[in-house]
Amino acid sequence: MSDKQKKPQKLKARLPRGFVDRTATDIHATNEMVAKIREVYERYGFDPIETPLFEYTDALGKFLPDSDRPNEGVFSLQDDDEQWMSARYDLTAPLARHVAENFNEIQLPYRTYRAGYVFRNEKPGPGRFRQFMQFDADTVGAPGVNADAEMCMMMADTLEALGIKRGDYVIRVNNRKVLDGVMEAIGLGGDENAARRLNVLRAIDKFDKFGWAGVSALLGKGRWDGGVEGEGDFTKGVELSPAQIETLRATFFEEGRDSENSLANLEVRFANDKAVVAATNELSDIWKLVKSAGYEGRILIDTTCVRGLEYYTGPVFEAELTASIPNEKGVPVQFGSVGGGGRYDGLVSRFMGQPVPATGFSIGVSRLMTALKNLGKLGQDEVLAPVLVTVMDGDVEAMGRYQRFTQALRNEGIRAEMYQGNWKKFGNQLKYADRRGSPIAIIQGGDERAEGVVQIKDLIEGKRLSGEITDNTEWREARVAQVVVPEAELVAKVKEILEQQAEDRRRAKAG
Repeated sequence: MSDKQKKPQKLKARLPRGFVDRTATDIHATNEMVAKIREVYERYGFDPIETPLFEYTDALGKFLPDSDRPNEGVFSLQDDDEQWMSARYDLTAPLARHVAENFNEIQLPYRTYRAGYVFRNEKPGPGRFRQFMQFDADTVGAPGVNADAEMCMMMADTLEALGIKRGDYVIRVNNRKVLDGVMEAIGLGGDENAARRLNVLRAIDKFDKFGWAGVSALLGKGRWDGGVEGEGDFTKGVELSPAQIETLRATFFEEGRDSENSLANLEVRFANDKAVVAATNELSDIWKLVKSAGYEGRILIDTTCVRGLEYYTGPVFEAELTASIPNEKGVPVQFGSVGGGGRYDGLVSRFMGQPVPATGFSIGVSRLMTALKNLGKLGQDEVLAPVLVTVMDGDVEAMGRYQRFTQALRNEGIRAEMYQGNWKKFGNQLKYADRRGSPIAIIQGGDERAEGVVQIKDLIEGKRLSGEITDNTEWREARVAQVVVPEAELVAKVKEILEQQAEDRRRAKAG
């Protein structure tokens, strides 16, 4: 067979692993959620800024955890001048570059927020994507812990603005210097122990998921996924000694500890460690600030709070949903973290050669949106599908008239579209309206045009009434939920029907 006779290979449509297509419903829900977050951030005096999706790779730095892939967890490409660029893996490193580059023009403290997609070149899995949205707020140029405390309070206010009830979430606060001091105390200081320290922190971070028994196993020989030897996959442990594990348990995991007990425990155990004492004092000041502002119970000093990114230098915080939330299968689960952040005083300084204090918070928009949807807190206000202007005649004059009806509706703020498919099969137009969820169909054939009127079909009411009709004759005679009005009254009648439909929805929701 000649090359000319060979059939061309059909291109296979494939979504890249770790990425998702977003539907109109997802986008509307995201917009609704982002608007509520933005309102809180604006109320706190933060202003928006936007940085590009790509940065020079050296500007991003190597701060990602789990950097076990060839290009260190990021997607990279080489520019035509042989400089390496990478897709941003968070919104904080690009902000640090922006601040350094524009340091002489910006006003300190610099209070900004940003929303956008970030990219991680990591192995995808259930609930773990390579592209996801974050919404950050940062204060650059404020060295005091009052800026960290304010971040935690703003996060609490944001969750409540999104419909999470007080008592169904907690903002946990720790200090990276406490974690570093404890690592030093158990003999894991120094660069040579960096990998083991990271594994210890990862094990501590699993407490909410596995409890102390699971964490202890991960700190020791290792843990089987099923919790029992031989059950599931085996995760190799850090292989700490029993004495080291006991120090970690007594420092982080004693039962019944509240914020003040946690602080007192640190003060007693590390009274001779200047770095831990200083970090404990910072936590104590944060606690006093949040208490005086009335956030006790919403914000908690918790030494088990661990943040994975390596650029944190002081207080770290994490927002956790504590209520049981139905998953996609309707099974209640502990949802866990939906955002976090901390102080990163060294990130801007990399560019400046001088200290530049900074602190910030990042909300995992995609993850939090899942929780809110499962709680019924998001996407409840459905975006109304457009009114459909049907087409009964395809000549230019008729089409112009149908387009005029459509524009008249749009000019009054009503979503509307004129049917653009094969107009000769009218039944297909009503099927299209049904699939779209259109609330109303506008119909004008030759007879209606001669009389200067239009038919307006209430598709919502028609669907309800159709269940009460037993045969085709009855259907034709009933002309279900259909009215005829002069062309001049079209918009007013459509508005009236839409308002009645909205009232019916409100009554249905009210029970």
